[in-house]
Amino acid sequence: MRVKKINMSEEGLNRFFGSLEVKVMNTLWDKEKLTIKQTHQILNNEDPISINAVMTVMIRLSEKGHLRKESTGGGRNRLTFFYPVQTKEQFIIEETRAVTNGLIEDFGSLVVNHFIDHLDDADPELIEMLEKRINEIKQK
Repeated sequence: MRVKKINMSEEGLNRFFGSLEVKVMNTLWDKEKLTIKQTHQILNNEDPISINAVMTVMIRLSEKGHLRKESTGGGRNRLTFFYPVQTKEQFIIEETRAVTNGLIEDFGSLVVNHFIDHLDDADPELIEMLEKRINEIKQK
């Protein structure tokens, strides 16, 4: 699921989601499948929040395609569970790939130059991975 807007003034997952959305997604990535009430109980233990706010965010995340709903039972015994459509790792891979591809398509050499400029601060293992990948590309 692609995120439509990226907030560059934020950090981490807050670039892709609002603060409550991040809390909901992290909770569901951790627990895998929860009802609105269960999610609210977990989040409310950390920081008081209304169940209506949690419900609204979970429904919106479902409408955006980040969560799926699954209902069981009927009548008063009906339970609706929400679960992420992809793992946290899959989400991060997909979104960072989309951002990187978009930046390279729009600003090509500038983006590559900025990556190169930041190699001084990069983990040596990342530099080694980059060298290996460049060599693979050259051999094709």
